Amino acid sequence: MKNKLSDCLRPLLLGAVLLASGAQAQFQSLDRVVAIVDNDVIMYSQLDQRLREVEQTIAKRGGQMPPQDVMQQQVLERLIVENLQLQIGDRSGIRITDEELNQAMGSIAQRNNLTLEQFRAALSRDGLSYEEARDQVRREMIISRVRQRRVAERIQVTDQEVQNFLASDLGQMQLSEDYRLANILIPVPEASSPDEIRAAAQKVSTIYDQLRSGADFAQLAISSSASENALDGGEIGWRRAAQLPPTFVELLRSLNVGDITEPVRTPSGFMIVKLLEKRGGDAQVRDEVHVRHILIKPNEIRSEAETQRLVERLYERIIAGEDFATLAKSFSEDPGSALNGGDLNWIDPNTLVPEFREVMAKTPSGQLSKPFKSPYGWHVLEVMGRRATDSSEQYREQQAMNALRNRKYDEELQAWLRQIRDEAYVEIKL
Repeated sequence: MKNKLSDCLRPLLLGAVLLASGAQAQFQSLDRVVAIVDNDVIMYSQLDQRLREVEQTIAKRGGQMPPQDVMQQQVLERLIVENLQLQIGDRSGIRITDEELNQAMGSIAQRNNLTLEQFRAALSRDGLSYEEARDQVRREMIISRVRQRRVAERIQVTDQEVQNFLASDLGQMQLSEDYRLANILIPVPEASSPDEIRAAAQKVSTIYDQLRSGADFAQLAISSSASENALDGGEIGWRRAAQLPPTFVELLRSLNVGDITEPVRTPSGFMIVKLLEKRGGDAQVRDEVHVRHILIKPNEIRSEAETQRLVERLYERIIAGEDFATLAKSFSEDPGSALNGGDLNWIDPNTLVPEFREVMAKTPSGQLSKPFKSPYGWHVLEVMGRRATDSSEQYREQQAMNALRNRKYDEELQAWLRQIRDEAYVEIKL
């Protein structure tokens, strides 16, 4: 592998280092506290380990090492802020289960195209034990959840902000389509006479007819176009929609790749444009399913087996002719749909847990599924319909929402990190 696998993980906060001393096999602690951070401490071994990691990273990039005291202060400050977030996570009761941690480690191995055993071996070659790596990933997951609770959940983006962003030059530039274009230009000089304008219009009309009859665009551009890129077959390269005149954007959005526009009058003359390629901004067609379900959850007074039997009885009652919606209102424990007779309305299957999605995919429209289990409990569902929906506009709005949220998150995160650092008790003993 090009990079060490340990580079996929943040450097570890190592515990105290004890070294054997002399033949008497007595141990002497060489570690010491370098900072007190609220109710915790940072040890010199942690600082030293992180410094070595940072130095390796800078060396790989071929960068110049900053003065040792400057880098040491920077690294210690980062450790202090990380420690504060971990303490917040501990006080908030954030815990990472072994199952979640195993899944995370498996995902890291998979991203590196390794089996778990190969991943363990690669970590060992990099001087990092699997247990140390797990502990590091656990801390990163805790910090991520702390930030989600304290920062991400506070960020609000209004519909008006989304619309303003979409209408802005920046928004249009970031979210617009890209087109690879070629053109043929028949010039109309300034102060041209009506006869000259008619002649140019006739010439471009003739070229347009030839193109529609199958003539090669590049050859006609070379022989007839007055554009500076004529000798390149008229190709002008990639252009963002936001960089093009609105008239051309409207025409291009109606074209398929390989199509040409009708002749368009521009300040320079008459122009025909060919769409060679297109990327971004494609129509976002998604499959949606109209589904309703009944959810029954195990609890303190109803065991897993009793829950399953109850769902099976409800399934039999529906098969026997009882009304699904009435039973859902009476029995379903999904607060979001029970009052609507279990109706989830039209829903994107990708937003559902795999167990529900798979059963829904196998159930024909107008049919009832057999009882099945998901992480939420036991279900029976009915597929009421399927459709394909063009969600291009919603997709653009979601892109704008994400861009605004990311911008606000970065700003809010930095402000929050400064706040917790300013409010903390920190005593540096370096």
